[in-house]
Amino acid sequence: MSISIKQALARGESLKRVSASWKLDAELFLSHELGETREYLYSWPNEQISKQHLESYKGFLERRAAGEPVAYIIGHTGFWDFKLRVDKRVLIPRPETELIVEKALELGQRLDSKDAKVADLGTGSGAIAIALARSNPGWHITAVDISKGALQLAQLNAQEQQANNIEFSLASWCDGLAANQYDMIAANPPYVQLGDNYLEKGVLLFEPKIALITDSAGLGSLRRIISQSKRVLKKDAWLLLEHGFNQQASLKALLLTEGFDSVLGYKDYTGNDRMVCAHWS
Repeated sequence: MSISIKQALARGESLKRVSASWKLDAELFLSHELGETREYLYSWPNEQISKQHLESYKGFLERRAAGEPVAYIIGHTGFWDFKLRVDKRVLIPRPETELIVEKALELGQRLDSKDAKVADLGTGSGAIAIALARSNPGWHITAVDISKGALQLAQLNAQEQQANNIEFSLASWCDGLAANQYDMIAANPPYVQLGDNYLEKGVLLFEPKIALITDSAGLGSLRRIISQSKRVLKKDAWLLLEHGFNQQASLKALLLTEGFDSVLGYKDYTGNDRMVCAHWS
């Protein structure tokens, strides 16, 4: 038995309980399965769907109904101006992380060298590193992650986006980075405390805990990066850090204590404190 595109989309209503964007979810699943655009679905609503496509689509709906994120189900997500492969080896890049890219590109205009050296710590899917590499082909970027699986996926993403100016390093934060070599370090590290109720909500149930959880009330990884970065940053360099919505004041104080200056905080697109940048002189 086959059904029409319109009828298939109507089945997305079964997701209402778990997703406020159930209609969009259904459109993404069906367009992905058919290899067509979302616009196509509404241009050809009476087009019949094969049994094979229908069964796959139903499987997507079932996985989403169980809470699995859309990006893991279809295997990709959008970030900056490109598409990234994602799976359960990596955190799904968030729109708010684009703020780091935006500020890094702004600060990059101040750098004396057009062939600046930049490190992306905890690169995950490679989102930040690839966005910077595509925007500045002359930059030399080192993407670091402690997870071999994450690094493999980041390398695949870089290849597909033709970001050829990225070197990948399997390491913890600044371990393995040369001293006094980097013009900029960017990082979106774990900043959620173990036991936080936030971990029991939505997509976080499916994402790798190593990319989410850290010690010291959520500040452990940030503290280690700040301490270690002083060894690898050049003079007149910049450190950019994403953080939790309630951590900015503590982070600013820590950066000043550690000898950084020009410490500035920024809000994300939803109005929450989300990142700091600091100058190392």
